[in-house]
Amino acid sequence: MARVCVPWSFSFSYQNGEALSPIRRRHPTVVSFALPKSSTMIVDDNLGKFLQILPGDLRHRLLNDSRKNQLVEVIMDLGRPPEARYLGEPGGQYLRNIEVSMEELEDAQELVGEFGDDNRAGIEGTLHRISAIRNRKGFVVGLTCRVGRSVSGHIDMLYDLLHYGKSILFVGRPGVGKTTVLREIARVLSNEFQKRVVIVDTSNEIGGDGNIPHSAIGGARRMQVPKPSLQHKVMIEAVENHMPQVIIVDEIGTEAEALACRTIAERGVMLIATAHGEQLQNIIKNPTLSDLIGGIETVTIGDEEARARRSQKSILERKAPPTFYFLIEMRKRDYWIAHQTEKSVDMLLRGRNPVVEVRKRDEELKVVIERWKLYDGQGI
Repeated sequence: MARVCVPWSFSFSYQNGEALSPIRRRHPTVVSFALPKSSTMIVDDNLGKFLQILPGDLRHRLLNDSRKNQLVEVIMDLGRPPEARYLGEPGGQYLRNIEVSMEELEDAQELVGEFGDDNRAGIEGTLHRISAIRNRKGFVVGLTCRVGRSVSGHIDMLYDLLHYGKSILFVGRPGVGKTTVLREIARVLSNEFQKRVVIVDTSNEIGGDGNIPHSAIGGARRMQVPKPSLQHKVMIEAVENHMPQVIIVDEIGTEAEALACRTIAERGVMLIATAHGEQLQNIIKNPTLSDLIGGIETVTIGDEEARARRSQKSILERKAPPTFYFLIEMRKRDYWIAHQTEKSVDMLLRGRNPVVEVRKRDEELKVVIERWKLYDGQGI
């Protein structure tokens, strides 16, 4: 049993090993519950299959590279030397002085799946992603070959939040590990929580390429999306046809997808999703995605209330309940800021700093939850 703080003065009642509805308490509380069985970090990257698509000399060099476990992606641009990028390093490193040829790009394309409308492809049975850059005539002149890893162990950063059964939205810059977290949440909710989980997998990033999804998603079902523009329709189809208790979707980025999220949430389905943006303020200021946090409208208040608030008569307010109960800013892979969305949005719109939780790992990789921290939008 591990002692972990639960957020925002809620606590759980437990009966027969199951969490009941959260109870409001006046003072902070600490509850005890068992962390997932696989709470240690386990990484499966299928690096051998990834290296097979690269030219022989690059394959040999990376296979013998002491930093291969930190390899993030390999860049192959026509007429330039190939470049490798590693986790935690700001720049890249050239793998050879010889420039990439058109023949090498064509050989790599033959070894991966067919590129979709979003110029993304994969390697069947793996989580690796290959993205293409095309010239004006449609020919591939560059490839970004990104290593996909199945990482088990991130779940203890938010295992307590899953007991609420509430929708969770993740935001963060590219490469911070949002899709990796979605993958593990799918496995835990389907295998340990025994939920009916459906993943709407637009670019096959969550479940991997091919008809059979990667084992990293556990017992969750996966619906592939023919075109990125159809993601919102497949989300609604998942609810109407397959009776899910949980829907997981990556990269909410359009108004239609935001509306589909609200429709799903109103039907009582738990949503786990990611959205474009680094912080909560990015979602508030984005007119396309602001509906995810309740939407923003301008209202006019009376003189007396304006004096009480010390504000102008025209103010911004949240116009509806947020689609997502929790919003998590993934600042780093091991440093998260957790919001109770409704409260944080209202406080920010009034020009105040909301109270949040900081979730991070210490030097021993144990999760530390710092409660009652004031959020300033930059860092805690």
